[in-house]
Amino acid sequence: MFHGFWKKGAPFIGVSPMDGVTDAVFRGVIAQTAPASVSFTEFVNVEGLARGATSMLRAFLYDPAERPLVAQIYGIEEESFYKVAIMLCSLQVDGIDINMGCPAKKVAARGAGAGLIRNPEHAKRIVKMVQKGIVDWNNGITFEEADIRPKVVNALEKMPNYSLTRKMIPVSIKSRIGYDSIVAEEWVDHLLEVEPAAITLHGRTLKQMYTGAADWDVLGKVSQKLKNTETLFLGNGDITSLDMAHEYIKKYELDGVLIGRALIGNPWFFSGHIPTPEERKKKSIEHSLYYEKIFPEAPFFPMRRHLACYMKEFSGAKESRTRLMQANSSDDVITILS
Repeated sequence: MFHGFWKKGAPFIGVSPMDGVTDAVFRGVIAQTAPASVSFTEFVNVEGLARGATSMLRAFLYDPAERPLVAQIYGIEEESFYKVAIMLCSLQVDGIDINMGCPAKKVAARGAGAGLIRNPEHAKRIVKMVQKGIVDWNNGITFEEADIRPKVVNALEKMPNYSLTRKMIPVSIKSRIGYDSIVAEEWVDHLLEVEPAAITLHGRTLKQMYTGAADWDVLGKVSQKLKNTETLFLGNGDITSLDMAHEYIKKYELDGVLIGRALIGNPWFFSGHIPTPEERKKKSIEHSLYYEKIFPEAPFFPMRRHLACYMKEFSGAKESRTRLMQANSSDDVITILS
């Protein structure tokens, strides 16, 4: 087992991967405001990337200030996982995380994401293929030998963090406590067979999606199971403050927690700072400007979700939020907030 940056000691309190949220801009704003101890990218489909969908590489843009940065991937084809692992090694990410928890119907129904909970043997083969890709990269395999398409290689070479430096990186897994019922302890027994550096479990089943409360008692039981292993265990679900994160780490004897929805509109989370209305307005503008800098050709509407979350819990916020949901540029944001 290779741990890389995943080492037992100070607990990890990090940025949980969120589709449509944890892009390079969001993670960068957090790194500039109050850095996390680990950050995850949005998840990317391995089949699409292996077949040449180079636009997906945008998910793996990052600033060194975000390190340690873990790239998250999902899918079902073992060979595609192998190829994408090699690609990610060339982008010098700090780790690869395999998504085995996405509850989206279009993902789970084809056996990916949380669908892998129902097929542990396939899940274990996927982990082994990612581990093999990393070992082969470290041993000098070329893109041509790995049968990676020239179109993809050309796109990789244009990425800002691309390098042929050879090094090992750790593999981790993020999943849920079950599919339609709680099977967390049995599921983790399977995952431990392939020795991931870290496992994160969200305290809900796929069937629950994001409804109801995360079951932290189940996560606590899993934590005890992993106590005598080398694999780190992190919990995820419903943590709303830094104090709560530390409380749960201590109470459930975890190696860390990942924070999701509580970060949207709150890049101060990891400092514990409660921002003033003026700080919220200022950060909204900074975030918007940074978005246009990193993604100059992208439509602006993905920013609206973030802007709406910045504008809450103070006088006049509702009116500003309503107007910001129509913003199409940073200039619009500046005009509205001034």
